Amino acid sequence: MSDYRAPLDDIRLVLREVADVEGVCDLPGYEHVDADTIDGVLDEFARFVEEVVAPTHRIGDAEGCSVEDGVVTVPKAFHDAYDQYLAAGWGAVTQAPDYGGGGFPSLFQTVMTEMLGTACRSWTMGPLLTVGAIDALHTFGDERLKETFLPRMVSGEWTGTMNLTEPHAGSDVGALTSRAEPQGDGTHRIFGTKIFITYGEHELTENIVHLVLARTPDSPPGTKGISCFVVPKYLVEEDGSLGARNDVTCVSVEHKLGLHASPTCVLSYGDAGDGAVGYLIGEEHQGMRIMFRMMNNARLGVGVEGLAVSERALQLAAGFARERRQGRAIGAPKGEMSPIVDHPDVRRMLLTMRASVDAMRCLLYLNAATLDMAARHPDPDVRGAASDRAELYTPISKAWSTDLGVEIASIGIQVHGGYGYIEETGAAQILRDSRISPIYEGTNGIQAMDLVGRKLPMGGGSVVLSLLDEIGDLDAELAAAGDELAAVREGLADALAAVREATAWLMEHGLADPRHALAGATPYLKMFGDLLGGWLLARLALKAVAGDHDCLALADKVVVARFWAQQQLPLVRGRLGAVTAGVDDLLALEADRFAVSPD
Repeated sequence: MSDYRAPLDDIRLVLREVADVEGVCDLPGYEHVDADTIDGVLDEFARFVEEVVAPTHRIGDAEGCSVEDGVVTVPKAFHDAYDQYLAAGWGAVTQAPDYGGGGFPSLFQTVMTEMLGTACRSWTMGPLLTVGAIDALHTFGDERLKETFLPRMVSGEWTGTMNLTEPHAGSDVGALTSRAEPQGDGTHRIFGTKIFITYGEHELTENIVHLVLARTPDSPPGTKGISCFVVPKYLVEEDGSLGARNDVTCVSVEHKLGLHASPTCVLSYGDAGDGAVGYLIGEEHQGMRIMFRMMNNARLGVGVEGLAVSERALQLAAGFARERRQGRAIGAPKGEMSPIVDHPDVRRMLLTMRASVDAMRCLLYLNAATLDMAARHPDPDVRGAASDRAELYTPISKAWSTDLGVEIASIGIQVHGGYGYIEETGAAQILRDSRISPIYEGTNGIQAMDLVGRKLPMGGGSVVLSLLDEIGDLDAELAAAGDELAAVREGLADALAAVREATAWLMEHGLADPRHALAGATPYLKMFGDLLGGWLLARLALKAVAGDHDCLALADKVVVARFWAQQQLPLVRGRLGAVTAGVDDLLALEADRFAVSPD
């Protein structure tokens, strides 16, 4: 099995040419960081990830995690890696300096998330969820809560979780029943059960800070009645030391298809009778607003998981294809078996993987940079436009990237042939680990619903149309590039026209009957993702044909962009019919006609 190597040339290329890392570093609050500083930190972080985190990948899958008497055990290698992560201060790099952070751009967090996730998804889930909890607490918490919890969450001494889902309320958060009873001293007592809580219990750190959604007495039904609370595993004394164990217990750890060493917990609050002590974040009934802050942070991070599994699958498959000899390629010497990388169909699979990884990285880094612009640009008009654009990118980043991640992981198995289907090569683990990401943080169907239901109507449709216009503006540059990028120009123009047609249809028919928009939402999101990928790869290809560089990674992008234009962009128009088919046939069968029902 090939070891993970951070693709630093490609990462630096996308940071520079797509995410405009220099422009991000010029934003207010980032004066102490520049592109050269980020370059140096990248080298150090890559070494850490390759040497410390990557070796836990197979160990975690083999050993998994377990729970006994409420105590969760993860592999010892996870502890060793986390201790080194903590000692090096990596968790604090992008966090606010006010609480001990390094103040690097959020864009760099996306880069770190990619490398950590590629090295070991199971290990990375704890730090990833902590980032979202920190962001929510920093945005909505009062000074007392922030001073109590943030310094040690930022340092990594304590981890954080999101507690949303309940057994009877999956994606329907408004149906939750966990309750929070006020005590008259500023605290609440929390009662209820939460499921699917990533890193909800472990011994990697001395405390865990749970952000829990619950209802206060007499709250209105549905999402309007939800509040958010900090519920620590151990209570914190006035002097900052840890006090008594709070009334929160890990009942069980889920047995999952993949991510075996990431403890996905069922947590019970209030089993001892008095309830778990919780502290209200923000105002009562503000829980959904806080939740969406956590979710939007996590959705970009989960999109990066799609990139991470794809990069891991690509590195493993490419290494295998260079070494595995089978058959004789056309033109090879007689009597010799060729490396399978010499066979055109294997080349097709590897180039599909390569192009997909490049396209995902471009979109995800661009999304992250746009969020930095939305948060910090001095011009309020620029901030507003960047915020709208980031809102549009986020559901596509999450859903398109994670769906593609599953597909790329599956192609990686195919490259291995029969060896990919057995566990020893490691290809099967990547596929198993990839499958949860399209479900995390709002299923991909929900992301598609969000795209057509909330994002498409923004500004009366002007937000999406301005993006499509910007993509169209690239045509003149592609025309000037001549024959070398003629196929890219043709493919991008046709895909753009198809997305424009789909957008117009959804705006017209979706307003008349929202069910039509929802019926076409998922194929529309896939169309949009493929179009964005083609647009961003075309931008890199234009940089390459312009010359004046000695970057081998950039030179590759001409081939990658042409491949995407000829192999992937035709699928955009192919999905147009699915978008415009409407809802009628989806509702034509009775509910009991999809499969034979049990007696």
